[in-house]
Amino acid sequence: MNLLNRLTRPLTALFFITLYALTTAASAQESPKNTVSTEQIHAELVAHAPDGVDPGKTVWVGLQLRHQPDWHTYWKNSGDSGLATRLSWTLPAGVLAGDIAWPLPVKIPIGNLANYGYENTVLLPVPLTITPDFKPSLVNPELAIKLQASWLVCKLECVPQDGEFVLRIPVKGSTAIHGAAFDAALKAQPQALKEAGSIAIEGQTLKVSVAGLPVGLQGKNLDFFPETPEIIETAARWKQSWQGEVWTAEVPLSPHRSASPELMPLVLAGKMGNERLGFITQAKVSGIWPAMVPLSLSGAATSSPPISVSSNLPVSLWMAMLGALLGGMILNLMPCVFPVLAIKVVGFARHGSNQRHQRVGGLAYSAGVVLSFVALGALMLVLRSAGEQLGWGFQLQSPAVVAALAVLFTVIGLNLAGLFEFGQFVPGRVAMLEAKNPSVNAFLSGILAVVIASPCTAPFMGVSLGLALALPAAQALTIFAALGLGMALPYLAASWSPALARKLPRPGVWMATFRHAMAFPMFATVVWLVWVLGQQSGINGAAALLALLLSLALVIWALGLQGRSRMVMATVSLAALAFLAGSIGQNVIKPLENNNATASTALWQPWSPGKVDQLLATGTPVFVDFPAAWCVTCQYNKSTTLANKEVLADFATRQVTLLRADWTRRDAAITAELAQLGRNGVPVYVLYQTGRAPVVLSEILSVSEVRSALATL
Repeated sequence: MNLLNRLTRPLTALFFITLYALTTAASAQESPKNTVSTEQIHAELVAHAPDGVDPGKTVWVGLQLRHQPDWHTYWKNSGDSGLATRLSWTLPAGVLAGDIAWPLPVKIPIGNLANYGYENTVLLPVPLTITPDFKPSLVNPELAIKLQASWLVCKLECVPQDGEFVLRIPVKGSTAIHGAAFDAALKAQPQALKEAGSIAIEGQTLKVSVAGLPVGLQGKNLDFFPETPEIIETAARWKQSWQGEVWTAEVPLSPHRSASPELMPLVLAGKMGNERLGFITQAKVSGIWPAMVPLSLSGAATSSPPISVSSNLPVSLWMAMLGALLGGMILNLMPCVFPVLAIKVVGFARHGSNQRHQRVGGLAYSAGVVLSFVALGALMLVLRSAGEQLGWGFQLQSPAVVAALAVLFTVIGLNLAGLFEFGQFVPGRVAMLEAKNPSVNAFLSGILAVVIASPCTAPFMGVSLGLALALPAAQALTIFAALGLGMALPYLAASWSPALARKLPRPGVWMATFRHAMAFPMFATVVWLVWVLGQQSGINGAAALLALLLSLALVIWALGLQGRSRMVMATVSLAALAFLAGSIGQNVIKPLENNNATASTALWQPWSPGKVDQLLATGTPVFVDFPAAWCVTCQYNKSTTLANKEVLADFATRQVTLLRADWTRRDAAITAELAQLGRNGVPVYVLYQTGRAPVVLSEILSVSEVRSALATL
């Protein structure tokens, strides 16, 4: 048996080939549309090009949102809670998109909070500049516009939503059916004042002065909207008055201020006759900003004090590295890593009493683990710096990656079960080369271990990974390296232990039985991955993946036959696999409709941005569970501690509202909330109470820990 020698290289190639094929299938299933409708909102991509599309002209496009009664979305500064609507454009060469021309918002009070946003119907217009580089098709001259939009729509509860829109505008001719809507939206833009405003800081108050407003507004109360978020106490009482032609106001600062700007854009709005008009000014700030109070000390938003990179950095970094080292060691005990133990145990037994081979294999395996953690950490840091909201285990938020891993472990399981040998499919020279370089295979098995372990978060890992995102890249990567070293350390120590080598059984017939038995953990992993995919792509996606895996097994079996039957069966099985991939393959990576929100149950409600603040404003304590279907630790805690009768009784007795923030699929709002808590992976469990700092519990929950935390309410 030469399992490790032949296992990892072909599997690595198969993994990436499958991933590419699934990603390609995803792009093939797009269906152009310019509307998205949900129970809360109707969103439509509209355009205004009355004079056609020619170089030098400006074409207006916009996302029109029609809210159901009592629902609202948010302005560029959402206020105390919420998220601004985001638009991401894909345009032809020579077409440039400008910023959203935000219409005037309204102030929306919710309990003791206040937000800025829109109700009823609003159009968010965006100018497109047509440059001479725009070259439309001669056969079908049109401007093709694609939009990826995301918004948060709220009532008493909030629902994060998104949509993909496609619109095609004829280059010649007029597109003006929505002209009235664009005229109204552009008329609702705040007009720039000729004179700059001023802001003077006096203690915890901003004293605002604005001159140059129209005579028709003088003496009237105005609405006040700062464009800079998290500066003022949005819902607090404030004073305004007129000093002749100058409008003045005294606005309290937020105790959780997040910035100290030198210039603040301010929007003022008021009624002149039957019209509501807005005006914008750039106000220069004078005076000294008061010191910002850490959120953890005021008990409002996070359980961990803000990390100061310049203060006590060596101590913080060393503590984080120690936590990562311990977390990596404990990671070997997590259920995610169990399937890889088959490869590691067989590797030990294969080397038998050859101490040199064991040590070389241990070093190579450790190098593969450490470098893989560093590479995965570097990839996450690069994507985050590019604006992606990602955290630990982000790769399993993609159905394509989950499906590719299911393929990988199916092939491993079939190999361990004895259905085929990788040597059947590679040239003899390659097999001999691998036999002469066992360290390469040990290195690749380390990479495989990290791929499987990455969705798990062990104790001590959460805080260390959260700190890593606040550090410079080089220091952050040392934490990821420490995590990899911790995971590899037990195997490395065992490979260098002569005592352990003497206790290992000698290679023999038992190894074939052990190898076949280890196929079942691999198939169990496939079952788990199919279940995870079902959470992401629904039952049709899971069924499609099972059919493709069955067809893949048929192909592998057929390729192992001899004589003419091999050619016949291989041709038939490959044709069947190709047919299934083309007909149902897209179901594997097709997102489940409305999968962003966790379904409400009798006990648990879906989490949404701002919902915790709204509940705390009524004096209700809140417990939030941040899980993911691909996180085995999350599922263990969910089925044990969080299902314990005593824990549930304590929740009910203390009238704790239970929220669940499902991170199975990528969700920027949940990622941002985890970052506020100093975390970047799941599981995370947080207990909130009015007037106190949130309590973040450990990754592996115990009944006593949860009950002790609830006893403080």
